[in-house]
Amino acid sequence: MDDFDNLKLGNQLCFAVYSAAHAFNAAYKPFLEPLGLTYPQYLVLMVLWEEDGLMVREIGERLNLDSGTLTPMLKRLEAAGFVTRKRDAKDERQVRIELTQKARDARPTALEARRAVVCALGDSEEEIQKLKRAVDQLHTMLRNAA
Repeated sequence: MDDFDNLKLGNQLCFAVYSAAHAFNAAYKPFLEPLGLTYPQYLVLMVLWEEDGLMVREIGERLNLDSGTLTPMLKRLEAAGFVTRKRDAKDERQVRIELTQKARDARPTALEARRAVVCALGDSEEEIQKLKRAVDQLHTMLRNAA
């Protein structure tokens, strides 16, 4: 194999991961679109379904997003009625994000979406978690290399 074969798009792990991310967006779209949510907004809601009332910084840490990316998304979620943004009583520089009832009511749709994606993958939950651990390991290795 020629060294330049390594530059072919079909040989790129980064492109495979990038393409898979787009495929996940497409798989979730039929479930999220009726709710008026984008996939990144859905990820924010997943974080808050795990632990409501987090600070913007904490959400950003969990999603690996900076506040410049996250803040406009949170403003759109607030305008759509999914979250409220409140200044923290102890430190007014911090903004706390809380779910609304509309966001809580969307949670069963999220579960339905995940079930559909798992079904589309055709794997067991065990296999999916194994694949997820491999991707997590990839992420860690790349973060450590940077």
